[in-house]
Amino acid sequence: MLEVVQAYDRQPIQELATDDAAALEHKLTVGRARFEDRGGWLKPPRRMAILHRVADLVAQQRETFAMRIAREGGKPYTDALVETDRAIDGLRDAADLLRTRGGTEIPMGLTPASESRRAWTIMEPIGVVAAISAFNHPLNLIVHQVAPAIATGCPVIIKPATATPLSCFELVKLVSEAGMPEGWVQTLLPATRDLSSAFASDPRVAFLSFIGSATVGWSLRAKLAPGTRCALEHGGAAPVIVDQAADLDKLIEPLAKGGYYHAGQVCVSVQRIYVHEALKEAFLERFAERVRQLRVGDPRLAETEVGPLIEPREANRVANWVEEAVSGGARLIGGERLSETTLAPSILVDPPKQAKVSREEVFGPVTCVFGYTDLDDAVREANALPVAFQSSIFTRDLAIALDVAERLDASAVMINDHTAFRTDWMPFAGRRASGYGIGGIPYTAHEMTAQKMIVFKS
Repeated sequence: MLEVVQAYDRQPIQELATDDAAALEHKLTVGRARFEDRGGWLKPPRRMAILHRVADLVAQQRETFAMRIAREGGKPYTDALVETDRAIDGLRDAADLLRTRGGTEIPMGLTPASESRRAWTIMEPIGVVAAISAFNHPLNLIVHQVAPAIATGCPVIIKPATATPLSCFELVKLVSEAGMPEGWVQTLLPATRDLSSAFASDPRVAFLSFIGSATVGWSLRAKLAPGTRCALEHGGAAPVIVDQAADLDKLIEPLAKGGYYHAGQVCVSVQRIYVHEALKEAFLERFAERVRQLRVGDPRLAETEVGPLIEPREANRVANWVEEAVSGGARLIGGERLSETTLAPSILVDPPKQAKVSREEVFGPVTCVFGYTDLDDAVREANALPVAFQSSIFTRDLAIALDVAERLDASAVMINDHTAFRTDWMPFAGRRASGYGIGGIPYTAHEMTAQKMIVFKS
């Protein structure tokens, strides 16, 4: 049995039964059987209707889902409402994909060998999808993996994070209530890590969707069966460059949100802020004042802006990393330990380059501020790590904005906005160690699709 607890105070919520090897085998067998039965594939109108119905059912339970997210995941209730709204919209986005996705005509008759032929492609589901999700968005990440599978017609088996499985289980119940036949969308809660590995590497799996740590993601990719495709979404240490021409009045609030949203437990959370020396002290004064005002505490309360870390060991790790940076000469603003799971937001000024907070993903309520005088140096430092995801540049100079946006090594560059900006229909992908493949609902649907060409000779 798995005991699910509240992230904030570790109070029990619910116990769930875990799956053993026999259960895993059964679910893979069922999923593969659904795919192999072409006559039983659900037609697009039915898949669209199911997705829209699920969206309606989630909307009817909006506040309940938000409170569940706040309890199991520690995300402040106000932000959990936003996550729920995004999930509802994502389900509808997935349904709407079916109105526009389709194959293409392949030109023929261009050579003597291709005369008297017409060719086109059609879209087919790739097969059984194994989805492994993360804790930090326990509803919306599940939607990002399940909704594209439903839209494309793939059977999907979803493994939620063990810390936050309740939102996933409730969503899958609603999928069934919305009319999805048994076996198309299944949950998996492995009793051991070995079973998780066996799940991902099974040859019946056609596509692995993984959201989580780079260590686990790359390890699973190395174990995939021949022919299995995958998409991996890992983390980063998102850099922000504050140019000398930046408007301080317009960047404090977005950086406070981008750095401390969900206590920094976001893969594109603002982590490294490079500020021109001419603005550094003024920036620090205003940024520190805003960060001190962030309301930290029980995520179930509507006024809370920063909640707990997901587990006490994560709070311990982040506190240790902050202590290491301070011991190396960084100046600390904030950062008090408030409870077993909760840390006050921290600002570290000029931590050493070799400190963990400067070179690894913190995944906690910590930002690091560095000064620079040469913009080229700031870009070089921003690009210096093996991870690369989203980044940003704040400036009022259009030429600098466009130049830096092109030079930053990132899959997305935000101009005058924080690095954690995201919509669910845009491409979302890590480069280098930060991931493989492209996320975002339409892009995930594409990854879950196989194209078949048909050539007709007249």
